Amino acid sequence: MSTVVTPQIHEKVEPSRRQVISATMASLLGWSFDLYDLFLLLYVAPTIGQLFFPVTSPTLSLAAVYASFAVTLLMRPLGSGIFGSYADKHGRKKAMTVAIIGVGVSSAAFGLLPTVTQIGVFAAILFLILRLVQGVFVGGVVASTHTIGTESVSSKWRGLMSGLIGGGGAGLGALFASLAFTIVSAIFPGEAFHEWGWRVMFFTAIIGSIAGLFVFRSLEESPLWAEMQKKQNDDADTIEKSPIKTLFTKYYRILIVNIMIVIGGGSGYYLTAGFIPTFLEVVNKVSSSILSGVLITSGIVTIIAALLVGHLSEVIGRKKTFLIIGILNIIGLQYFFQALANADSVPTIYFNAMCLVFLGNSAYAPVLIFLNERFPTKIRSTGTGLSWNMGFAIGGMMPTFITLASSTVQTIPNTLMYFSIGIFLIYIIGSLIVPETKGNLK
Repeated sequence: MSTVVTPQIHEKVEPSRRQVISATMASLLGWSFDLYDLFLLLYVAPTIGQLFFPVTSPTLSLAAVYASFAVTLLMRPLGSGIFGSYADKHGRKKAMTVAIIGVGVSSAAFGLLPTVTQIGVFAAILFLILRLVQGVFVGGVVASTHTIGTESVSSKWRGLMSGLIGGGGAGLGALFASLAFTIVSAIFPGEAFHEWGWRVMFFTAIIGSIAGLFVFRSLEESPLWAEMQKKQNDDADTIEKSPIKTLFTKYYRILIVNIMIVIGGGSGYYLTAGFIPTFLEVVNKVSSSILSGVLITSGIVTIIAALLVGHLSEVIGRKKTFLIIGILNIIGLQYFFQALANADSVPTIYFNAMCLVFLGNSAYAPVLIFLNERFPTKIRSTGTGLSWNMGFAIGGMMPTFITLASSTVQTIPNTLMYFSIGIFLIYIIGSLIVPETKGNLK
């Protein structure tokens, strides 16, 4: 019965311009605030490694920091299950508000933690526990921000919206974090950053939660979900009582193939924009000023890549876009990582880093709308959130695996090459399996 109602919902929905703008801003800024909180750890990884996971080997110390990052990613599917179910049953806006406040508060709490020199091994344990809590809220943000924006815009702009939210939000989050890193490292230079600067970096996370409350005040509920709710009296199956159960019993095959593609998209991001700060520090040994400049520029390139490739998927289709980007990444990541490792001037460092960022962020630009189109409205937040977070959880562990698989810092570029080939072969296989989904959002 619900399959008959769903197309009618799509045809009747005509969101106002104000509704589209508010949904776009909420999704974009909500995701950027969320990723800002995650990026904070990536940008202070060497410092956190010394303060919470000190070991004799620099690569093992970094691996421990990235492992703590992976722990957060592993908790994100749980957050998507909790908040996604809530969003499908009670609305996207409520779920988004609670999740983003939770991320900001839990992120700021890192700045209050004692270090290993103060309480020993318990410092690392407290750090990991807080990462687990943060991961649940991060998963909840995905479940709502990754549906309300695309559900509120007209069909011809959905590819662009996918890139804007996914990549634009990531770019803004990285840009905000880069600016914060630049400002805080200038206020707390050298050893002062090691003492207090890293704490201030985490304290800035609370700004995102406060800003989110102001943005969400003008946000209207998703028109597709609101219309579905109106149908509830006519069709008892319109509001799904157990979205998670339905997903794993009726849509599990779709979920598995989705994850194959999302792994590639997530890995593309974390191995480029996410890993470049550490790569430049430990391989190229660049100064803080060069690193800050590269990170700020990377944020801008991330936004450009996501918008271009996201809209490209609206022109030529999701499937063709995935295949083209997958092939380009298999070839391009190998070349540019080696070139970046051998770069001996600032211009070549910028050029190779930006090429890597463009390729990596292109891989997930159409993923958001693709996932939305794979599920009906009544389980869309749950299905999209779990697909995204399960795939990105695996992708987010790639920096950890790479640092562990690298015997020395000098072998990191070669290890990156091997991992990227395998990852994007999976991405391409998934792209060959899936049908074209463009226009299926209903």
